[in-house]
Amino acid sequence: MLAVDFTNVHNSFNRKNAEDADDYEVSRVMNESTLRSQRFLCVFAVNYICHMTKIVGIIPSRYASTRFPAKPLVDIAGKSMIQRVYEQASKAASLRDVIVATDDQRIFDHVLGFGGKVMMTSSEHQSGTDRCAEVLSRLENVDVVINIQGDEPFIEPKQINQLAACFANPQTQIATLIKKMDNQVDLESDTVVKVSRTASNKAINFSRKAFSTLDASYKHIGIYAYRTDTLKTISKLPQSSNELRERLEQLRWLDNSFEIQLAETEHESNSVDTPQDLERLLRQQNL
Repeated sequence: MLAVDFTNVHNSFNRKNAEDADDYEVSRVMNESTLRSQRFLCVFAVNYICHMTKIVGIIPSRYASTRFPAKPLVDIAGKSMIQRVYEQASKAASLRDVIVATDDQRIFDHVLGFGGKVMMTSSEHQSGTDRCAEVLSRLENVDVVINIQGDEPFIEPKQINQLAACFANPQTQIATLIKKMDNQVDLESDTVVKVSRTASNKAINFSRKAFSTLDASYKHIGIYAYRTDTLKTISKLPQSSNELRERLEQLRWLDNSFEIQLAETEHESNSVDTPQDLERLLRQQNL
């Protein structure tokens, strides 16, 4: 069974540490060879996953939002936010299916209108994970569920594939993405979740406070994947004290001894929580 570590593709050679230009050139060539090997393994793992594992992407989508009401249906250059998320997710080769999970008839009808798949779910769910678990209960022969944030209209399909590739390792229970932090503002912000990890890229802890200095810090990119038996179990767990204190549901899983595999991405998370976030994102996308 293939087990691939995708989180350690770093530039391990630095010119200032080379004794001379020849040493630097050797280092550069070796590093490029390593990167090519890692890319090959990533593609191989995704192809393996596509053929051997049924992975479904589920997009939880609620109409009610304190900071941005009706957010899933907001127009973004001619398409709604939820349609853009759906279309981006559908580009991921690792997914057999993409389904929107909502508790609102307006979103339900809208998704059907653009040709998407959608299921109505309970309005009592406290998290997207719980909503994914309800959809899973109606599906058959699913191996892995990827919980795709419904407020990232320009999510990279590569991120979904990278997360899916973690499940080439049969020991993976839950997986999520992290990104190297590159600015002090994020490090000090309590809205940016930080991650501490083991040498084998398992999560040790998540917090809104920094674990380390900027050069050694990683932030959490909020997309999760779960093996189906794991999702069924964690959706029934009571909230833990750590979860309530930090307002982070993944701490409930760690507190109950579930391992969370981390994969490092180069892509930023561009979630939309407020109308101001959307304006900023549209400027970035030149829309």
